[in-house]
This record gives sequence, structure tokens and C-alpha cells, in this order.
Amino acid sequence: MAKKRVYEIARELGLESKDVLGRALELGLEVKTASSGLDEKGEQLVVASFQPEPQPEPEPEPEPEPEPEPEPEPEPEPEPEPEPEPEAAPVEAAPVEEPEEKIIAVTAGITVAEFATEIGERTGNVVKELMGMGEMVPGGGTIPQHALEPLGRVFGYEVLVDEKEPEEEDTTPERHLVEYDDDPSSLRPRPPVVTVMGHVDHGKTQLLDTIRKTNVVAGEAGGITQHIGAYQINRDGDTITFLDTPGHEAFTALRARGANVTDIAVIVVAANDGVMPQTAEAIAHAQAADVPIVVAINKMDLETADPYAVRASLTQHGVVVEDLGGDVVSAEISALTGDGVDELLEMISLVAEVEELKANPSASAVGTVIESRLEVGRGPVATVIVQRGTLKQGSSIVAGGVSGRVRAMFDDQEKQLKAASPSTPVLVMGWDNVPTAGDMFEVVKNDRTARKLADERKHLVRSATHIVPTATERLEALLENLRTADHAELRIIVRADAMGSLEAIRDSVKKITREDGKVSLIQGAVGGITANDIMLAEASEAVVYGFNARPDAAARSAAKDAGIDIRTFSIIYELLDDIEGLLLGELAPEEIESFLGVAEVREVFRAPRLGRVAGCYVTEGEINRNARARVVRDGVVVYEGRIISLRRFKDDVPTVASGFECGIGLEGFRDIKEGDTIESFEVREVARI
Repeated sequence: MAKKRVYEIARELGLESKDVLGRALELGLEVKTASSGLDEKGEQLVVASFQPEPQPEPEPEPEPEPEPEPEPEPEPEPEPEPEPEPEAAPVEAAPVEEPEEKIIAVTAGITVAEFATEIGERTGNVVKELMGMGEMVPGGGTIPQHALEPLGRVFGYEVLVDEKEPEEEDTTPERHLVEYDDDPSSLRPRPPVVTVMGHVDHGKTQLLDTIRKTNVVAGEAGGITQHIGAYQINRDGDTITFLDTPGHEAFTALRARGANVTDIAVIVVAANDGVMPQTAEAIAHAQAADVPIVVAINKMDLETADPYAVRASLTQHGVVVEDLGGDVVSAEISALTGDGVDELLEMISLVAEVEELKANPSASAVGTVIESRLEVGRGPVATVIVQRGTLKQGSSIVAGGVSGRVRAMFDDQEKQLKAASPSTPVLVMGWDNVPTAGDMFEVVKNDRTARKLADERKHLVRSATHIVPTATERLEALLENLRTADHAELRIIVRADAMGSLEAIRDSVKKITREDGKVSLIQGAVGGITANDIMLAEASEAVVYGFNARPDAAARSAAKDAGIDIRTFSIIYELLDDIEGLLLGELAPEEIESFLGVAEVREVFRAPRLGRVAGCYVTEGEINRNARARVVRDGVVVYEGRIISLRRFKDDVPTVASGFECGIGLEGFRDIKEGDTIESFEVREVARI
């Protein structure tokens, strides 16, 4: 017998899906989400629970007892007449009449032109006096705060500087979202913001195009005129915002900058291919962001489609769909033909309804920059998503170290808008410069405040670039947190040389516990450590581990810039001991590896005594003779030993620097191949934290 879904029952009863789902759970029925099915008996039980109960006939009310007569209220005592105030007020007003004293109150961040207007002088005269004081400030520039009082004295004014402005709170570079506390009565439902992710060639772009084109055809005539990185569709009265970003890298880059924009993640999996490495990465990134997942099983139009195998393989990554007893919604679709896409959109709307997404549309606008660029004829433009309030044309805005005024706003179909409500993506013109993707934007009271905030943030960002925490400092902070936190969680990312090694590490990590502490493996994969792993570690405050796996050049650079600790091991129990030590907040003295250099193998030669010699080009650092070395092939370590021969042309040399060619002979290793990477390093024992 066919089952009826919870949301269909809710629709027939004229109720919200979440209310019917809650009632079904109260009745002990086996449902997990609004798309779960109920048999006929369960349906009748739920429907009956919403029927009004018959009211018992009211019993005759007893005759009311006569109320006692109210006692007469005592007459109020006459209030004492107020004493006459002393006639001192006219005396206090006398100082106002002093004509000699000229005082003006200005706000910190005032421009030269505004100051000149306040004191009734020409702007050029004020600029000239500032130059005489050693301050090169143009007419539209901001007067340094320390120069305001002496500048006022030059023109015969006492300047009072008001430094207290509400927008000045916490302008550190790390601040990306404004703190606000809206009254619950001011909150209104808003559309969900959805990010579509998945493996390359699994149909993510095709799905986005199908959804978008269908919406355009169903709506107004005319094609899509521009790509702004985000767009909205309307379906049966429900609005959904899609972020058209290039996969989970952009998704996590936004999170790393503090911008949690996405409400729902759609993971696209090809029904004929199953879960692939990038699929697993996308799932890990979505789970780390703690956003609901909807699985779209694509390419159902192919004969080789096997959706059941896809659902089974998803369970290995912590995604259990409803059909297998889990709580993750899934839909079978064909992005090419459009089959099932409408059902997918309905599932997204249901998940959004359960999440109860709300925002205050009446407040000052706050949101996030999604994309930005410099356009010919338009100047700096940026796609933003409004997360709170309503962004209006003419508003003064600031994003990070860039200010501006909203001169015009456009949607993805080039339609100009006067206002944008929460969850609406718009292309904004009017920036003074190109803002950074991921920065928060906010509306402030005027252009002067926007410029002032932008200048301060630029200064703070410049200062902060000189104080980037090292990997050791970041690790110290992590250890301190693990020692003192009541419910400590150590997040790790693991890269291994083979699936067997990864499974062994995964199983062993589950057994590492402590009271009020746990280890969370947010991503595990086979192959070398990549820059994406570093980005995820930064966003999730995780530690990166490599088991017989090494970082590539991009990953090393990203880890250095972000201060991320990469910990590599070749013995599995040493890796597990290190994880346990971190969870306990302590690390014993250990051997620390110092990176020396990297060389790429360009050719392989035969030598009489050494066998196979690698003709190399040094790309980083330097290669030292007799130093320890490892050979990395496709991110996996295939040899670790020592360099026994290092030559430049026919000469033996002790070291070869970056940018030079050399011949390298390795101790006891003959399987060197073109394309391999030789890493040179040294090991020393130090007492860690």
C-alpha cells in the first residue's frame, strides 16, 4: 500500500509540515523528516489528532453571590503646595552671552571640506594650514584626529572631538559579521540560501543551469544576461537563493573568513559513478559547517544508473538517507532532462521550512560579499547577499577596508532593484575599491562614517599582517583550549597512502577518548595533502595529519600563511599516540622535522657505481649532500633514506640552491621515476609544548 508523505498530509490539513511532523513523533510514529511516509493507519491517527475534541455540555453555573458593597475610598489628602523655586535661573544663563568664545563640536573622521564648512573658511585655506603642519590631506580626505585641535586654534576655534559612534565597536580585521540581537517579534521568514557541491562531471553546473533556465522561462521573457554568482528562483510561491560558486573550495573559503552564508548544502552524486573523492570532500566540508544536507542523485536517465549503490556508499561518509533509515533527504534527478528537479526543489523547501529561517527586514542591512571584480564602464562591483535588514539604493556601506554608496543594484537578469530584502543576492555598484570576497558588509549612517571605518580597518589589517600566528603558536592555543575546555573536541584531517591505512586510522581514532573530550575526524582521504585540506583546517580549527602522505608546494605555502600545523608520520602507532597526546593537552619531547628543500626529477640516468641517478631541478630551498630525503610520488611517500651523491655537471658539491639543476643519488633506492619529487630535510629532537 502506498504511503503518504508527512508534507502531503500537512498540505491537506492546511498546516505547516513541521507541526504535523512534531505531532507524528509525539504519537510514536516512525518518521524522521517532512518527506517521510506514513501508512493509512498512521495517517488516520495523525489526522484524528488534529480534529477538535467534542466539548462537554457546560454545567449550569451557580448563581453569583451578591458582591459586598465597596467601602468608600478615603479622601485623598491635599498635596502640599510646591515651594517656589529660587530665582537663580537667569543668573545661570548669563555665560551663554559671552561673544568672545568660539567652540565647535566635530566627529572624529571629519573631512577637510566638512571642517571648512563648519568654520566658514575656504577648503583651500584649511588644506594649506594642514600642509604647514606636515599633514598632506586633500579636500575630500579625513583630517587626522591628533591634528583637529591645533588646526582649530589656527582659525580661532576650540575644537571638541566626539569619538563615540555606535559603528566604532570592534573594528578588528577578524570581525566579519555584526553582532545584533533582534526582537523575536521583528523576525520574518526568509528564503533559504543553498550551495550546490559535488564531484567534477557529476552534473552540478548542469543542474544549476536547468533550475535557472526553467525559472526564467516560467517567469519573464528574455534570456539570462549576466552571471553574478548567485540567483533566486520562485517555485509555487516559495523563493530559493542559489549560490553559483565553484564548489566546496569557495564554500569553505567564505567560512574561513567568518561568513556562514549557506543554509542548505545540496550534494550532487552521479548515479552511474557513485561517491568520488571530491564528493567525499564536499560532504566533509558541509558536515564541518553543520548545515543540513540534501542529496541529489543525478544522471538517472542513463542505463547504468544505480541509485541504491550510491545510497549505500554514502553511509561510509556519515550520510544516511531516509530510504535507509536516516534523516538525510534525497531525490533522484536528471539534470539533463529535468526529471525529478521539481521534486528536489520541493525537498529543499521542506528542509528550509523545518529549519525555520528568519531575519529582521526592518533593520540596517548586513550581509556578505560573495564575488567582486572591476568591470569596464561600471567600476568596482560586488555580488552581495543580504542576511539581515533591507539594502536600499543610496545607502552608505562598508565591507572590510572598502567603503561606498549603493548607486545601483541589479539581479541576475539585469533588472535594477531599489531595495533588497534578506537572502536576496544583488550586484552592487558604487564601491570606492574592489571589496574582498567573504567580507561582511554593513550599512552605516553616512559616507563619512563608512570612510572612517574603512580607513581604520585597513590600518588594522596592515598591522595584523605582521603578527600572523605561527603553527607552533596556533598549536599552543589549541592545546591550552583542550586542557581547559569542559567539552573538548580535537578535530583532525587525515591523508593516507592507501585506503587500508586510512580505515585502520579511522577505526583506531574512534577508540581515543577522555572524560569530556573526543576526537572528530572531519575528513579522511587517500593521497597527498592539498591546499583544500589546509583551507578546511583553517575554517574548522583542525590539525592536519599525513600518514606516508606529504603536502605539495601549494599546501606548504597555504599552511605557512595560515599557521596550520601539518604533522606527518610513517608509523601508525606514532600517529595515534600523537593524536591522543593532543587530546590530553600535552605533547612529549619528540623529533621535529625541518624542511630544507625540494627538487623535481626531470630525467633518470644510469651511473656505473650508483645505478640510477635522478637529474633534478631544485624548486624550493636547497638540497644538501648527506641530508635525509624522501621520494614523493603523487603525494605519497615511496622512499625515505639519505642523499649519498650530489653533483653539478661533473663536480661533487655539498649543496645546490633553488633554481639550479643537479644530479641526485639516493642510498639503496633504484626505482626513481620522472615526475617524482625529492624532499630534503633534517630531524632534531626538541621538547614540544
